[in-house]
Amino acid sequence: MMNIRKIAFIGGGNMAEAIMRGLLREDVGVGICVAEISPKRRDDLTARFPNVRVVGDAAEAADWGEVIILAIKPQQAEGALDMIERAITPKKLVISIMAGIPASKIEANLSPGCRVIRAMPNTPALIGAGATAVSAGRKASADDLDLARQIFALIGTAVSVEEKLMDAVTGLSGSGPAYVFTFIEALADAGVKNGLPRDVASQLAAQTVFGAAKMLVETGEHPTLLKERVTSPGGTTIAALHALENGSFRGVVMNAVEAACVKSKELAGK
Repeated sequence: MMNIRKIAFIGGGNMAEAIMRGLLREDVGVGICVAEISPKRRDDLTARFPNVRVVGDAAEAADWGEVIILAIKPQQAEGALDMIERAITPKKLVISIMAGIPASKIEANLSPGCRVIRAMPNTPALIGAGATAVSAGRKASADDLDLARQIFALIGTAVSVEEKLMDAVTGLSGSGPAYVFTFIEALADAGVKNGLPRDVASQLAAQTVFGAAKMLVETGEHPTLLKERVTSPGGTTIAALHALENGSFRGVVMNAVEAACVKSKELAGK
């Protein structure tokens, strides 16, 4: 059971909705308020979540909540922080899921001593299968970090890292779903090239990736060991793995993560 009673969201987009669904699904006993500027989206949230308080004023939500989750776009940060600044005291915990915005920038726009946690979830959170990393700002405590992990564990897996590693998290798990979707698409295309109907190839490709990932998570074994069990001497799998090595498959994936990491640093102005 969480030791808080009220969570307020500033911004009612898809990620805020995913977290709210997690809180409500697990029935953790907290009240929820969400501030959303779009009247149409407010109506939609009210219809979907009859037990959630939906308002149009960010300051009202921030004043109400004990934990304030900033679920807005990074370019909206300055305006939103100006609106809620007076409502945020060191007694409240601020959790930001804004990509590329360091905790120090949020702290600089709030009262001295305010507690800030930075989080980087990814889009599978929308189906309760997210991967989230959280890091603590200067004044956030170990208990604050643990609370943030508890919240994001409701929508998947949550880990804590030092904030200096959040750009690496962005490159790996933040952008990672796009790499996996591309891989699934390529697998399906290969099946079609070799005669499979498109729908069959797509279904087999998606289930293969899902099953392999689930097997890795549930066994806790190293991927190399699981790979070796599929790879018979002189068989089809080793021939395919040889082709992947010739194409620098692992190097290309590593380069992709590094490119996203570099871009994340650029966006943060580092």
